Amino acid sequence: MIKQVVRKRMAYGPWEMVWLAVLFLLAALILYPLLWILMSSFKNYNGIYGDVWGFPDLWHIENYATAWHKGISRYFMNSGAVTVCTLVGVVFLSTFSAFGICQMKGKLGNLVFLFCMCGLLLSPQVCLLPLFMLLKSLKLKNTLLAMILPYIAFRLPVSIMLVRSFFIGISREMEEAATIDGATLMQIYRNIYLPLSKPIISTVVIMTAYYAWNEFVFATIFVDSSKLRTIPVGLMTFRDGLMTEWGVVLAGMVISCLPIIVLFLTMQKSFVRGMTAGAVKG
Repeated sequence: MIKQVVRKRMAYGPWEMVWLAVLFLLAALILYPLLWILMSSFKNYNGIYGDVWGFPDLWHIENYATAWHKGISRYFMNSGAVTVCTLVGVVFLSTFSAFGICQMKGKLGNLVFLFCMCGLLLSPQVCLLPLFMLLKSLKLKNTLLAMILPYIAFRLPVSIMLVRSFFIGISREMEEAATIDGATLMQIYRNIYLPLSKPIISTVVIMTAYYAWNEFVFATIFVDSSKLRTIPVGLMTFRDGLMTEWGVVLAGMVISCLPIIVLFLTMQKSFVRGMTAGAVKG
């Protein structure tokens, strides 16, 4: 009887087969360009144009060393500093703000939450000129803060929305018991809400890191110095006269992708749990 049930569960109907085919097709469309970039990063100029789809005849591992010494190391450090500072700001401000909103009674909390959500109505491209003038007047233009502060500002609304949705699902009895034991609001925030919110914090970390690491428009307009370029802007400078060293460029692209891939693989379970919890609560 058990074997029959297992066989029935393992059997796929026609619609399941169609969906599996679609998923395999989507996976191929996503993975193949990544594999092509990885494969081509070990070729030289002639190898890429002579045999676009083939494996390299000679594996040019030195492309990675060349990319690193040509400037990827500096761009990598700049992107790392900007991303880490953005993550710290977004995680702290979003969790603290969401906790404060959840503590407000009546309609006041909803009004404050709606006010925070107004940030979703602002397009970063529309705000370019006002932000440029503001940063210039504050003498922050051409600094790493010129990227960090706008990144934090534009990631806060969606982060507050996700964290608040998760915080609403935390049992009030735990908070009341802690209050009876003499715990302050800061102790409740630090010892109850933050430890229970690891899944949604992981979601915020991945989404924010992906945005800050790959953002291009602000990094191009607000920073002029070549020493402060991040990876998306720095990859544009990998050109040499009339011939681009595409092997070196692709090696730089692989290096730039590695941190986000490693971060997602490390936190993917918490990311999925956080997205699911944030979607069904609140």
